[in-house]
Formats: sequence, structure tokens, C-alpha cells
Amino acid sequence: MTVYGGIEAGGSKWECAIGTGPDDLRATTTLPTTTPAETIDRTVAFFEREGPVDAIGIGSFGPLDGNLASPTWGYITTTPKPGWAQTDFGREIKRRLDVPVAFDTDVNAAALGEHRWGAARGLDTSCYITVGTGIGGGGMVGGKLMHGLLHPEFGHMRIPHDRDADPFPGVCPYHGDCWEGLASGRAIEARWGKPAAELSNDEAWDLEARYLALGIVCVICPSPVASASSSSRWRSTPTSSAILARTCGCAARRLPARAGPPATASYSPASAAL
Repeated sequence: MTVYGGIEAGGSKWECAIGTGPDDLRATTTLPTTTPAETIDRTVAFFEREGPVDAIGIGSFGPLDGNLASPTWGYITTTPKPGWAQTDFGREIKRRLDVPVAFDTDVNAAALGEHRWGAARGLDTSCYITVGTGIGGGGMVGGKLMHGLLHPEFGHMRIPHDRDADPFPGVCPYHGDCWEGLASGRAIEARWGKPAAELSNDEAWDLEARYLALGIVCVICPSPVASASSSSRWRSTPTSSAILARTCGCAARRLPARAGPPATASYSPASAAL
């Protein structure tokens, strides 16, 4: 039986797993994201200790180079995370463990997980959106992960921003008031002075629902079946029904009634990599 390794490489921690699938995890560990050398060393040590594995799937924070024909395939590229820009990650794991490696964004890995085991089962075209510290997205088109000039960057779409009603400039270091700049966890904390988990202000959540709905409408207008996921910090907030209502309201005049609302679920990129 083929045994796989999975790595969900996040900006604050890495989740590593070994198994034959999400229902057969034989070993797992959580590692802090420190320096590239230290974090990769600890990851390799886990697989050497708990393996062997026949192949490894990596879902990583980005931006990254997932083009197999590129000389920098496997690199984390222009990330603003200090010390991590232009880090050789995928190739280094492949070289040191001497196994085939699949390398993609964490959100594309999660989209694949939803496609195989979650809310998008039975669909050949879908999108996955996650809202946490930032906003990210991945997707499937015709049963294959979305790739093109780069991997999907849904969080950096521009959405309507009424600066008279909301003068907040946004927190994105590249665009200021893109979707992530206005509606991510960082944006909420910067705008209201406290993290989302501590926020009970109805005005704040109404604004958040509006911005999330505007972004979701931009995603679903190209006609995928949307599969949206929120991180655990959001599940206790009052936004879910408000987002759904606003999304349906914004899209109602353009989408047929049979389209229905987006599905919602969550799958770990580490298990999806398996």
C-alpha cells in the first residue's frame, strides 16, 4: 500500500502527516514556522523518523512557483514574510528525502481536498475560499487544479470600497484596500482595535459580511460552484448567515435560481496533500 506524506506549510506553523489518506493518518506533528533552514530541517527529521513515505504533497503559503518547467519550481517567491522570500522548499524536500513531490498553494491543496472528500465531491468545477489572517482561494476547473500565469490570488481582487462610508485604507502591503486588505483578520483588528474573536460590534460584522459577500460574488460570477471555508476563529462570529444573504442578494439578478447558495465546508490542506 502506498504511503504518502503531507505538509501544510503555514506562516505560523507547519502541519505534517503520514498515511494512506485522511482516514488513515499514521503519524502527525505540528512545527512552528521559524527560519527556512530550521523549519525544513525539522520537517525532514519528522519524515525520516516516522517514514519512509513513497511521495510527499506540499500545500504552502505563497506566492510560490508551482510551474514544473521553471528553474525555480518549488520556491516560495515574493512573500512578505521576513526571511522566506525566494526560499527553495519543494526541491529541498525532494532532494533530501529522495521521493516525488507535488507542490502547490495551501488553498489549492484544500480545494483538492474538498473536491475529493468534502463539499465539492461530484463537482468538476469549484472554488475554495478561506478567511483568516489573510484571504486566500484555490479552485478546480474541469477536475484539475487552477493554474495559469500564477496560482489563484483571490484575496487580492479589488472590490467596491466606499471611502466616505469606510475611510479605512486597508492593510494589504501591495494594494491597500483589496479584498484581503479590507476583510481579512488583520484588517478587522487594524480597523476596530481588537481581533475578530473578541469583536461583538454589529456594525463591524455588518461591514465584514458586506465585504465578504462582494468578494464571493466576484468569485462565483465566472460560474464555479463555490465551496467556501472559514478558519476556526470565524465560526463563532455572526457573519455566516449575513454573508449568505448578502451574496445571494448581490448575485440574484445575474444567477439562475437553480444555482443556489455556495456550499460550505473545511478540509485540512495537510490531509488533502495525502
